Amino acid sequence: MPKIAPELSARAVAALKAEGRHAVGGAPGLHLRIANGHRGWVLRVVVGEQRRDLGLGPFPEIGLAEARQKAREMHQLVRQGIDPLVTKRALRSALNARQATEKKFDWCVTEFIRSKSDEWKNAKHRQQWENTLKTYATPHIGHLLVQDIDLQHVLLCLEPIWKTKNETASRLRGRIESVLDWASVCKYRTGENPARWKGHLDKVLAAPMKIQKVQHHPAVLIDDMPSFILALRQRVGLAARALEFTILTAARSGETRGATWGEIDTDARIWTIPGPRMKAKREHRVPLCNAAIELLQKLPRTKDTDLVFPGAEGRPLSDMSLTAVMRRMEVEAVPHGFRSTFRDWAGDRTDFPRDLAEFALAHAIESKTEEAYRRGDALERRRVMMTAWSTFIGYPRTVTAFDPTEHGAHHNSEALSETSPTQHIISSHE
Repeated sequence: MPKIAPELSARAVAALKAEGRHAVGGAPGLHLRIANGHRGWVLRVVVGEQRRDLGLGPFPEIGLAEARQKAREMHQLVRQGIDPLVTKRALRSALNARQATEKKFDWCVTEFIRSKSDEWKNAKHRQQWENTLKTYATPHIGHLLVQDIDLQHVLLCLEPIWKTKNETASRLRGRIESVLDWASVCKYRTGENPARWKGHLDKVLAAPMKIQKVQHHPAVLIDDMPSFILALRQRVGLAARALEFTILTAARSGETRGATWGEIDTDARIWTIPGPRMKAKREHRVPLCNAAIELLQKLPRTKDTDLVFPGAEGRPLSDMSLTAVMRRMEVEAVPHGFRSTFRDWAGDRTDFPRDLAEFALAHAIESKTEEAYRRGDALERRRVMMTAWSTFIGYPRTVTAFDPTEHGAHHNSEALSETSPTQHIISSHE
Protein backbone atom coordinates (compact mmCIF):
# COMPACT_ATOMS: atom_id res chain seq x y z
CA MET A 1 0.00 0.00 0.00
CA PRO A 2 1.39 3.47 -0.84
CA LYS A 3 2.84 5.52 1.95
CA ILE A 4 0.36 7.96 3.45
CA ALA A 5 1.54 11.53 2.93
CA PRO A 6 0.99 14.27 5.49
CA GLU A 7 -2.52 15.69 5.26
CA LEU A 8 -2.57 19.09 3.61
CA SER A 9 -5.25 21.60 4.45
CA ALA A 10 -7.69 22.87 1.84
CA ARG A 11 -5.87 26.23 1.86
CA ALA A 12 -2.50 24.52 1.34
CA VAL A 13 -3.88 22.50 -1.57
CA ALA A 14 -5.34 25.64 -3.17
CA ALA A 15 -1.92 27.30 -2.89
CA LEU A 16 -0.16 24.55 -4.92
CA LYS A 17 1.02 26.01 -8.24
CA ALA A 18 4.02 23.99 -9.42
CA GLU A 19 3.39 21.49 -12.18
CA GLY A 20 3.61 17.83 -11.23
CA ARG A 21 1.96 15.47 -8.76
CA HIS A 22 1.44 16.60 -5.18
CA ALA A 23 0.49 14.10 -2.47
CA VAL A 24 -2.18 15.62 -0.28
CA GLY A 25 -2.67 12.89 2.33
CA GLY A 26 -5.90 11.72 3.90
CA ALA A 27 -5.94 8.59 1.69
CA PRO A 28 -3.05 6.50 0.35
CA GLY A 29 -1.97 7.47 -3.18
CA LEU A 30 -4.14 10.60 -3.46
CA HIS A 31 -2.50 13.37 -5.49
CA LEU A 32 -3.33 16.70 -7.02
CA ARG A 33 -1.86 16.72 -10.51
CA ILE A 34 -1.05 20.08 -12.13
CA ALA A 35 -0.22 20.19 -15.85
CA ASN A 36 -0.54 23.02 -18.39
CA GLY A 37 -2.59 25.09 -16.00
CA HIS A 38 -5.11 22.31 -15.34
CA ARG A 39 -5.50 20.75 -11.90
CA GLY A 40 -7.18 17.44 -11.13
CA TRP A 41 -7.30 14.62 -8.62
CA VAL A 42 -5.47 11.34 -9.29
CA LEU A 43 -5.48 8.23 -7.12
CA ARG A 44 -2.66 5.71 -7.53
CA VAL A 45 -3.61 2.18 -6.44
CA VAL A 46 -2.26 -1.32 -7.03
CA VAL A 47 -4.84 -3.86 -8.17
CA GLY A 48 -3.39 -7.34 -8.10
CA GLU A 49 -0.05 -6.85 -9.79
CA GLN A 50 -1.09 -3.83 -11.83
CA ARG A 51 -0.76 -0.20 -10.87
CA ARG A 52 -3.69 2.03 -11.74
CA ASP A 53 -3.96 5.81 -11.91
CA LEU A 54 -7.60 6.71 -11.42
CA GLY A 55 -8.92 10.18 -12.20
CA LEU A 56 -11.28 11.48 -9.53
CA GLY A 57 -12.29 14.75 -11.16
CA PRO A 58 -11.07 18.33 -11.59
CA PHE A 59 -10.06 20.72 -8.83
CA PRO A 60 -11.63 22.90 -7.47
CA GLU A 61 -14.92 21.50 -8.77
CA ILE A 62 -14.13 18.45 -6.66
CA GLY A 63 -12.96 19.73 -3.28
CA LEU A 64 -10.35 18.18 -1.05
CA ALA A 65 -12.82 16.49 1.31
CA GLU A 66 -14.79 14.95 -1.56
CA ALA A 67 -11.61 13.76 -3.26
CA ARG A 68 -10.48 12.02 -0.06
CA GLN A 69 -13.88 10.34 0.32
CA LYS A 70 -13.76 9.08 -3.28
CA ALA A 71 -10.22 7.78 -2.72
CA ARG A 72 -11.31 5.80 0.35
CA GLU A 73 -14.20 4.28 -1.63
CA MET A 74 -11.78 3.19 -4.36
CA HIS A 75 -9.51 1.54 -1.81
CA GLN A 76 -12.55 -0.30 -0.41
CA LEU A 77 -13.31 -1.70 -3.88
CA VAL A 78 -9.71 -2.84 -4.31
CA ARG A 79 -9.83 -4.69 -0.97
CA GLN A 80 -12.94 -6.48 -2.31
CA GLY A 81 -11.01 -7.62 -5.37
CA ILE A 82 -12.70 -5.15 -7.72
CA ASP A 83 -10.73 -3.20 -10.30
CA PRO A 84 -12.18 0.36 -10.13
CA LEU A 85 -10.93 1.21 -13.61
CA VAL A 86 -12.62 -1.82 -15.17
CA THR A 87 -15.81 -1.00 -13.26
CA LYS A 88 -15.65 2.61 -14.40
CA ARG A 89 -15.23 1.55 -18.02
CA ALA A 90 -18.11 -0.91 -17.72
CA LEU A 91 -20.37 1.80 -16.29
CA ARG A 92 -19.38 4.20 -19.06
CA SER A 93 -20.02 1.52 -21.68
CA ALA A 94 -23.43 0.74 -20.19
CA LEU A 95 -24.26 4.45 -20.16
CA ASN A 96 -23.23 4.83 -23.80
CA ALA A 97 -25.26 1.76 -24.75
CA ARG A 98 -28.31 3.08 -22.92
CA GLN A 99 -27.95 6.51 -24.50
CA ALA A 100 -27.65 4.88 -27.93
CA THR A 101 -31.09 3.32 -27.48
CA GLU A 102 -32.76 6.32 -25.86
CA LYS A 103 -34.28 7.94 -28.92
CA LYS A 104 -36.96 10.59 -28.99
CA PHE A 105 -40.07 10.17 -31.12
CA ASP A 106 -39.22 13.04 -33.50
CA TRP A 107 -35.78 11.54 -34.15
CA CYS A 108 -37.40 8.19 -34.93
CA VAL A 109 -39.83 9.89 -37.33
CA THR A 110 -36.94 11.43 -39.26
CA GLU A 111 -35.02 8.16 -39.45
CA PHE A 112 -38.10 6.10 -40.34
CA ILE A 113 -39.02 8.43 -43.21
CA ARG A 114 -35.42 8.46 -44.42
CA SER A 115 -35.25 4.66 -44.47
CA LYS A 116 -38.67 4.05 -46.02
CA SER A 117 -39.30 6.98 -48.37
CA ASP A 118 -37.59 5.26 -51.31
CA GLU A 119 -40.57 2.88 -51.35
CA TRP A 120 -43.06 5.74 -51.65
CA LYS A 121 -44.33 6.88 -55.01
CA ASN A 122 -43.46 10.54 -54.86
CA ALA A 123 -42.15 13.39 -52.74
CA LYS A 124 -45.71 14.45 -51.95
CA HIS A 125 -46.28 11.25 -49.97
CA ARG A 126 -43.19 11.91 -47.88
CA GLN A 127 -44.32 15.48 -47.27
CA GLN A 128 -47.74 14.24 -46.13
CA TRP A 129 -46.10 11.96 -43.57
CA GLU A 130 -43.88 14.73 -42.28
CA ASN A 131 -46.68 17.30 -42.07
CA THR A 132 -49.20 15.02 -40.35
CA LEU A 133 -46.76 13.88 -37.67
CA LYS A 134 -45.28 17.33 -37.14
CA THR A 135 -48.71 18.95 -36.79
CA TYR A 136 -50.50 16.43 -34.61
CA ALA A 137 -47.87 14.22 -32.93
CA THR A 138 -44.80 16.38 -32.30
CA PRO A 139 -46.52 18.80 -29.87
CA HIS A 140 -47.53 15.90 -27.63
CA ILE A 141 -44.89 13.18 -27.98
CA GLY A 142 -42.09 14.56 -30.15
CA HIS A 143 -39.85 15.17 -27.12
CA LEU A 144 -40.57 11.82 -25.46
CA LEU A 145 -38.31 8.77 -25.63
CA VAL A 146 -40.09 6.16 -27.73
CA GLN A 147 -39.56 3.61 -24.96
CA ASP A 148 -41.75 5.73 -22.68
CA ILE A 149 -44.66 6.31 -25.08
CA ASP A 150 -47.83 4.57 -23.91
CA LEU A 151 -51.58 4.61 -24.54
CA GLN A 152 -52.24 7.92 -22.83
CA HIS A 153 -49.62 9.65 -24.99
CA VAL A 154 -51.11 8.29 -28.23
CA LEU A 155 -54.56 9.40 -27.13
CA LEU A 156 -53.24 12.92 -26.54
CA CYS A 157 -52.47 13.02 -30.28
CA LEU A 158 -55.66 11.38 -31.53
CA GLU A 159 -58.55 12.42 -29.31
CA PRO A 160 -58.57 16.16 -30.20
CA ILE A 161 -59.19 15.37 -33.89
CA TRP A 162 -60.72 11.88 -33.84
CA LYS A 163 -64.30 13.08 -34.32
CA THR A 164 -63.71 16.29 -36.25
CA LYS A 165 -60.96 15.14 -38.64
CA ASN A 166 -61.31 11.39 -38.49
CA GLU A 167 -59.70 10.59 -41.83
CA THR A 168 -56.62 12.59 -40.84
CA ALA A 169 -56.68 11.08 -37.35
CA SER A 170 -56.85 7.55 -38.78
CA ARG A 171 -53.84 8.22 -40.97
CA LEU A 172 -52.04 9.75 -38.00
CA ARG A 173 -52.70 6.67 -35.88
CA GLY A 174 -51.34 4.39 -38.60
CA ARG A 175 -48.24 6.53 -39.02
CA ILE A 176 -47.52 6.64 -35.30
CA GLU A 177 -47.96 2.86 -35.23
CA SER A 178 -45.49 2.44 -38.10
CA VAL A 179 -42.88 4.66 -36.46
CA LEU A 180 -43.18 2.80 -33.14
CA ASP A 181 -43.01 -0.57 -34.92
CA TRP A 182 -39.81 0.61 -36.60
CA ALA A 183 -38.45 1.72 -33.23
CA SER A 184 -39.20 -1.71 -31.76
CA VAL A 185 -37.35 -3.49 -34.57
CA CYS A 186 -34.40 -1.14 -34.01
CA LYS A 187 -34.44 -2.02 -30.26
CA TYR A 188 -35.31 1.51 -29.20
CA ARG A 189 -38.42 0.30 -27.39
CA THR A 190 -39.98 -2.94 -26.16
CA GLY A 191 -43.49 -4.12 -25.50
CA GLU A 192 -46.69 -3.90 -27.53
CA ASN A 193 -47.38 -0.97 -29.80
CA PRO A 194 -49.72 1.51 -28.03
CA ALA A 195 -50.93 2.86 -31.39
CA ARG A 196 -52.24 -0.50 -32.63
CA TRP A 197 -55.93 -0.53 -33.47
CA LYS A 198 -57.34 -4.04 -33.23
CA GLY A 199 -57.84 -5.20 -29.68
CA HIS A 200 -56.48 -1.96 -28.25
CA LEU A 201 -57.46 1.50 -29.51
CA ASP A 202 -60.68 0.08 -30.96
CA LYS A 203 -61.77 -0.37 -27.35
CA VAL A 204 -61.45 3.31 -26.46
CA LEU A 205 -62.09 5.17 -29.76
CA ALA A 206 -65.14 5.10 -32.01
CA ALA A 207 -64.76 3.11 -35.21
CA PRO A 208 -63.80 5.40 -38.15
CA MET A 209 -66.60 4.05 -40.33
CA LYS A 210 -69.10 5.24 -37.72
CA ILE A 211 -67.71 8.76 -37.85
CA GLN A 212 -66.42 9.39 -41.35
CA LYS A 213 -68.72 10.65 -44.02
CA VAL A 214 -67.73 9.09 -47.32
CA GLN A 215 -67.04 11.82 -49.85
CA HIS A 216 -66.81 10.67 -53.43
CA HIS A 217 -65.10 12.67 -56.13
CA PRO A 218 -67.72 15.05 -57.59
CA ALA A 219 -68.63 13.79 -61.05
CA VAL A 220 -70.67 14.79 -64.06
CA LEU A 221 -73.94 12.83 -64.27
CA ILE A 222 -74.15 10.15 -66.96
CA ASP A 223 -76.94 11.86 -68.87
CA ASP A 224 -75.09 15.21 -68.76
CA MET A 225 -72.00 13.82 -70.47
CA PRO A 226 -73.00 14.53 -74.11
CA SER A 227 -73.65 18.21 -73.41
CA PHE A 228 -70.49 18.49 -71.34
CA ILE A 229 -68.38 16.91 -74.10
CA LEU A 230 -69.94 19.25 -76.67
CA ALA A 231 -68.92 22.25 -74.55
CA LEU A 232 -65.48 20.83 -73.82
CA ARG A 233 -64.65 20.25 -77.50
CA GLN A 234 -65.33 23.92 -78.17
CA ARG A 235 -62.64 25.02 -75.73
CA VAL A 236 -59.09 25.61 -76.90
CA GLY A 237 -55.80 24.76 -75.25
CA LEU A 238 -53.78 21.65 -74.38
CA ALA A 239 -55.38 21.38 -70.93
CA ALA A 240 -58.82 21.03 -72.53
CA ARG A 241 -57.51 18.39 -74.95
CA ALA A 242 -55.82 16.56 -72.08
CA LEU A 243 -59.10 16.49 -70.19
CA GLU A 244 -60.89 15.24 -73.30
CA PHE A 245 -58.30 12.48 -73.78
CA THR A 246 -58.58 11.53 -70.10
CA ILE A 247 -62.34 11.07 -70.48
CA LEU A 248 -62.03 9.03 -73.69
CA THR A 249 -59.52 6.65 -72.10
CA ALA A 250 -60.97 6.55 -68.55
CA ALA A 251 -57.42 7.25 -67.37
CA ARG A 252 -56.23 9.07 -64.29
CA SER A 253 -55.29 12.68 -64.97
CA GLY A 254 -51.71 12.06 -63.88
CA GLU A 255 -51.36 9.27 -66.43
CA THR A 256 -52.57 11.62 -69.16
CA ARG A 257 -50.39 14.53 -68.09
CA GLY A 258 -47.31 12.29 -68.11
CA ALA A 259 -48.12 10.57 -71.42
CA THR A 260 -45.34 10.55 -74.03
CA TRP A 261 -45.50 9.96 -77.77
CA GLY A 262 -43.20 6.98 -77.25
CA GLU A 263 -45.95 5.27 -75.25
CA ILE A 264 -48.49 5.61 -78.07
CA ASP A 265 -48.66 3.26 -81.05
CA THR A 266 -51.05 5.00 -83.44
CA ASP A 267 -50.90 2.12 -85.94
CA ALA A 268 -52.00 -0.46 -83.36
CA ARG A 269 -54.10 2.17 -81.58
CA ILE A 270 -52.69 1.34 -78.18
CA TRP A 271 -51.37 3.57 -75.40
CA THR A 272 -49.00 1.56 -73.20
CA ILE A 273 -48.45 3.21 -69.84
CA PRO A 274 -45.29 1.87 -68.12
CA GLY A 275 -45.58 0.39 -64.64
CA PRO A 276 -43.71 3.17 -62.78
CA ARG A 277 -46.36 5.67 -63.91
CA MET A 278 -49.29 3.52 -62.80
CA LYS A 279 -50.85 3.50 -59.34
CA ALA A 280 -50.56 -0.30 -59.17
CA LYS A 281 -47.01 -0.13 -60.57
CA ARG A 282 -47.97 -2.43 -63.46
CA GLU A 283 -47.88 -1.74 -67.17
CA HIS A 284 -51.34 -0.87 -68.48
CA ARG A 285 -52.44 -1.00 -72.12
CA VAL A 286 -55.22 1.35 -73.15
CA PRO A 287 -57.11 0.72 -76.42
CA LEU A 288 -57.58 3.99 -78.26
CA CYS A 289 -60.95 4.55 -79.88
CA ASN A 290 -61.33 6.55 -83.09
CA ALA A 291 -62.10 9.76 -81.23
CA ALA A 292 -58.92 9.46 -79.15
CA ILE A 293 -56.80 8.80 -82.24
CA GLU A 294 -58.29 11.77 -84.07
CA LEU A 295 -57.61 13.98 -81.05
CA LEU A 296 -53.95 12.88 -80.98
CA GLN A 297 -53.54 13.42 -84.71
CA LYS A 298 -54.60 17.05 -84.35
CA LEU A 299 -52.18 17.82 -81.52
CA PRO A 300 -49.05 19.87 -82.26
CA ARG A 301 -45.66 18.26 -81.66
CA THR A 302 -43.40 20.28 -79.37
CA LYS A 303 -39.65 20.38 -79.83
CA ASP A 304 -37.35 19.25 -77.02
CA THR A 305 -40.05 17.19 -75.28
CA ASP A 306 -41.74 13.87 -75.93
CA LEU A 307 -44.74 14.79 -73.79
CA VAL A 308 -48.10 14.56 -75.53
CA PHE A 309 -49.52 17.37 -73.38
CA PRO A 310 -46.54 19.52 -72.39
CA GLY A 311 -46.86 22.45 -70.04
CA ALA A 312 -44.54 25.37 -69.50
CA GLU A 313 -40.88 24.81 -70.39
CA GLY A 314 -41.57 21.29 -71.61
CA ARG A 315 -42.72 20.03 -68.21
CA PRO A 316 -45.98 18.08 -67.72
CA LEU A 317 -49.13 20.08 -67.18
CA SER A 318 -49.82 20.81 -63.52
CA ASP A 319 -52.37 18.72 -61.66
CA MET A 320 -54.60 21.81 -61.42
CA SER A 321 -54.62 22.58 -65.13
CA LEU A 322 -57.42 20.13 -65.96
CA THR A 323 -59.40 21.20 -62.90
CA ALA A 324 -59.05 24.81 -64.03
CA VAL A 325 -60.69 23.95 -67.35
CA MET A 326 -63.73 22.59 -65.51
CA ARG A 327 -63.89 25.59 -63.22
CA ARG A 328 -63.92 27.93 -66.19
CA MET A 329 -66.76 25.84 -67.60
CA GLU A 330 -68.52 26.31 -64.23
CA VAL A 331 -68.84 22.55 -63.74
CA GLU A 332 -68.87 21.38 -60.13
CA ALA A 333 -66.81 18.22 -60.64
CA VAL A 334 -63.19 17.11 -60.78
CA PRO A 335 -61.27 15.26 -63.52
CA HIS A 336 -61.03 12.08 -61.45
CA GLY A 337 -64.82 12.02 -61.23
CA PHE A 338 -65.08 11.03 -64.90
CA ARG A 339 -63.72 7.61 -63.98
CA SER A 340 -66.72 7.26 -61.68
CA THR A 341 -69.04 8.43 -64.44
CA PHE A 342 -67.53 5.89 -66.81
CA ARG A 343 -67.90 3.12 -64.22
CA ASP A 344 -71.54 4.04 -63.57
CA TRP A 345 -72.23 4.06 -67.30
CA ALA A 346 -70.63 0.63 -67.78
CA GLY A 347 -72.47 -0.85 -64.83
CA ASP A 348 -75.87 0.84 -65.16
CA ARG A 349 -76.30 1.46 -68.86
CA THR A 350 -74.56 -1.50 -70.54
CA ASP A 351 -74.17 -5.24 -70.23
CA PHE A 352 -70.38 -5.16 -70.47
CA PRO A 353 -68.92 -7.49 -67.80
CA ARG A 354 -67.79 -5.94 -64.55
CA ASP A 355 -64.20 -7.12 -64.92
CA LEU A 356 -63.97 -5.38 -68.30
CA ALA A 357 -64.76 -2.02 -66.72
CA GLU A 358 -62.34 -2.74 -63.87
CA PHE A 359 -59.59 -3.53 -66.38
CA ALA A 360 -60.33 -0.26 -68.19
CA LEU A 361 -59.88 1.63 -64.92
CA ALA A 362 -56.67 -0.33 -64.14
CA HIS A 363 -58.06 -1.38 -60.79
CA ALA A 364 -56.14 -4.07 -58.93
CA ILE A 365 -57.79 -7.49 -58.73
CA GLU A 366 -58.83 -8.03 -55.13
CA SER A 367 -58.57 -11.82 -55.27
CA LYS A 368 -54.92 -12.88 -55.26
CA THR A 369 -55.91 -16.27 -56.66
CA GLU A 370 -57.79 -14.70 -59.58
CA GLU A 371 -54.90 -12.31 -60.13
CA ALA A 372 -52.42 -15.20 -60.29
CA TYR A 373 -54.43 -17.00 -62.99
CA ARG A 374 -55.43 -13.97 -65.04
CA ARG A 375 -52.85 -13.42 -67.75
CA GLY A 376 -54.62 -11.35 -70.43
CA ASP A 377 -56.02 -7.84 -70.25
CA ALA A 378 -58.99 -8.22 -72.63
CA LEU A 379 -57.60 -5.45 -74.80
CA GLU A 380 -59.82 -5.94 -77.86
CA ARG A 381 -62.96 -6.46 -75.80
CA ARG A 382 -62.12 -3.23 -74.00
CA ARG A 383 -61.65 -1.53 -77.37
CA VAL A 384 -65.28 -2.31 -78.16
CA MET A 385 -66.34 -0.92 -74.79
CA MET A 386 -64.33 2.30 -75.18
CA THR A 387 -65.79 2.80 -78.65
CA ALA A 388 -69.29 2.43 -77.18
CA TRP A 389 -68.35 4.90 -74.42
CA SER A 390 -67.16 7.52 -76.93
CA THR A 391 -70.32 7.07 -78.96
CA PHE A 392 -72.52 7.41 -75.89
CA ILE A 393 -70.93 10.67 -74.76
CA GLY A 394 -71.42 12.26 -78.15
CA TYR A 395 -68.52 11.53 -80.48
CA PRO A 396 -69.53 10.68 -84.05
CA ARG A 397 -68.93 7.08 -84.99
CA THR A 398 -66.52 6.79 -87.92
CA VAL A 399 -65.43 3.52 -89.49
CA THR A 400 -61.72 3.16 -90.17
CA ALA A 401 -59.47 0.37 -91.35
CA PHE A 402 -58.76 -0.62 -87.76
CA ASP A 403 -62.31 -0.36 -86.42
CA PRO A 404 -62.64 -3.39 -84.11
CA THR A 405 -66.18 -4.01 -85.31
CA GLU A 406 -64.84 -4.36 -88.85
CA HIS A 407 -62.30 -6.95 -87.66
CA GLY A 408 -64.51 -9.27 -85.68
CA ALA A 409 -64.06 -7.94 -82.14
CA HIS A 410 -66.74 -9.56 -80.00
CA HIS A 411 -68.50 -8.86 -76.74
CA ASN A 412 -70.53 -11.67 -75.19
CA SER A 413 -69.89 -13.56 -78.47
CA GLU A 414 -71.71 -10.88 -80.49
CA ALA A 415 -70.04 -8.42 -82.83
CA LEU A 416 -70.77 -4.76 -82.23
CA SER A 417 -72.33 -4.04 -85.61
CA GLU A 418 -71.56 -0.97 -87.69
CA THR A 419 -75.21 -0.15 -88.02
CA SER A 420 -75.85 -0.54 -84.30
CA PRO A 421 -72.76 0.75 -82.50
CA THR A 422 -74.49 0.89 -79.14
CA GLN A 423 -75.99 -2.56 -79.27
CA HIS A 424 -74.75 -3.28 -75.73
CA ILE A 425 -75.94 0.00 -74.27
CA ILE A 426 -79.18 -0.10 -72.36
CA SER A 427 -81.41 2.86 -73.13
CA SER A 428 -80.44 5.87 -71.04
CA HIS A 429 -84.12 6.70 -70.68
CA GLU A 430 -85.20 3.45 -69.03
